[in-house]
Amino acid sequence: MNFEHGPTDVHRWPFSFDNMVVPYKKEQTGKKEQVAHMFNSISGRYDFLNHFLSLGIDIAWRKKAIKLLKPINPKLILDVATGTGDFAIEALSLHPDKVIGIDISDGMLDVGRKKMIERKFDHKIELINGDSENLPFEENKFDALIVAFGVRNFENLEKGLSEMLRVIKPGGKVVILEFSKPARFPFKQFYNFYFKFILPKIGRWVSNDQAAYTYLPESVQAFPDGEDFVQILSRLGYKNTTCTPLTFGISSLYTGTK
Repeated sequence: MNFEHGPTDVHRWPFSFDNMVVPYKKEQTGKKEQVAHMFNSISGRYDFLNHFLSLGIDIAWRKKAIKLLKPINPKLILDVATGTGDFAIEALSLHPDKVIGIDISDGMLDVGRKKMIERKFDHKIELINGDSENLPFEENKFDALIVAFGVRNFENLEKGLSEMLRVIKPGGKVVILEFSKPARFPFKQFYNFYFKFILPKIGRWVSNDQAAYTYLPESVQAFPDGEDFVQILSRLGYKNTTCTPLTFGISSLYTGTK
């Protein structure tokens, strides 16, 4: 299924959703601080767990997402919520002049910077600490913007999405990869069982952070995926918005232009 919308869809459908699902429910800090703390705590094991728990499918998802940018031949790309930089590395297949990755977790960025040096990508990819909801860039700077499994973690979803649109050049493209909720039997039931019972146990065993992999299914459940998310993008001013479910709807690929 592929949803496509033009400018006429703007302001058609208001939403409310719980974007305040947090990793550490007993802490009094905000979601942004908790997410940074969570990723700092699992940064050393994040890459292994990411590929292991998704059975490597996440690699194929990233490749598919990046291919959508080939027609515009972007020279300057921003990777929002870059983590350890895997999506930024995949973006190098487009032969850009530079990719800038931004994230609020110093732990993830430290792992990513070591990775760039080891693979000799540090001359092409720059990783910086920064808030995705207050991007430290001028308007109309980037040819393209990418984000993988990051918008779900925004404290203020609409503010983050608006910031992303602000820094993209007119005609630039945004590609968002995010987890979604499968709807078809029996995959829906299998997925829910795996996500709620198996994944948290494996994640806790390997990363020693129970909250991190309990937060994951809770945040996916609360996130306005599919058509709901497309409508939010359109309402904020994104044009030519699309949604393409991947792998039975485990994740979805969203696009929009400025």
